[in-house]
Amino acid sequence: MTHLATPDSPLVWEAVTRALTGLVGLINAEDRTVAEAVDAAADSIAAAVDAIVERLDRGGRLVYVGAGSSGRAAAGDAAECGPTFSTDQIIAVTNEEEAAEDDQDVGGNDLLAAAVGPNDVVLGVSASGATPYTLGSIDQAKAAGSLTIGLACVAGSELMQRADLGIEVEVGPEVIAGSTRMKAGTAQKLVLNTISTIVMVQLGKTFGNLMVDVQASNEKLRARARRAVALATAANEEDVAAAIAAAEGDPKVAIVSLLAGVDAEAARSRLLAAHGVIREAVADVVG
Repeated sequence: MTHLATPDSPLVWEAVTRALTGLVGLINAEDRTVAEAVDAAADSIAAAVDAIVERLDRGGRLVYVGAGSSGRAAAGDAAECGPTFSTDQIIAVTNEEEAAEDDQDVGGNDLLAAAVGPNDVVLGVSASGATPYTLGSIDQAKAAGSLTIGLACVAGSELMQRADLGIEVEVGPEVIAGSTRMKAGTAQKLVLNTISTIVMVQLGKTFGNLMVDVQASNEKLRARARRAVALATAANEEDVAAAIAAAEGDPKVAIVSLLAGVDAEAARSRLLAAHGVIREAVADVVG
């Protein structure tokens, strides 16, 4: 196993001697390898998504856990899912105290407070795959009957041994030795974005590639909701505005109302029967 903190790449030693444009190119070149590493883990990512969808469809949650920069990557992805997909099923359990990274008990106790259970999935994020906080969280999750997934940026880590499913994205040495906020952080961002996005798509939070379950809490998001309804239905601006108003701002209700030719109440009933999936809610009237 190549540890991320081992400066075994000659690029590390050249960093201080390069011109600024050379340094930009060096970091960019290294970053380009991250997407390839993520692609190599595609099968593992797909298996994780499949397992997550099954449990969230039963009302469970996806709970990210991590400490340090890994925890911040996890928290960032979870924070975006609420306003983007109107969901509370993706959350993050993290700890910003530096000493917490080294304590399995703290990780276990933090996860215990989240009250996870058999319908939940706990995804531990650790660049090294050896962070005690994350390992303790995974152990507590298994004890609670949750499915556990590990995301690490090296091969053969302790996290992979403890988790039920593993995602290994081998990014190699960092340009700045051991600075896992760089390639490892980018890899974590890509993987978590991929997982949360596909999970939400599978759960009917989009219509095609349109954001139709957005929390329209400001003008930017309200405009996005109007565009989504217009694109999904090909309705004119006046009809879109009326449908959204009748739907009390809910884009999915407005779309079903326009496509099925029903009022907002009937559209809500259709969506409820279709578990929130628009294409199923209008399947009898739209080919």
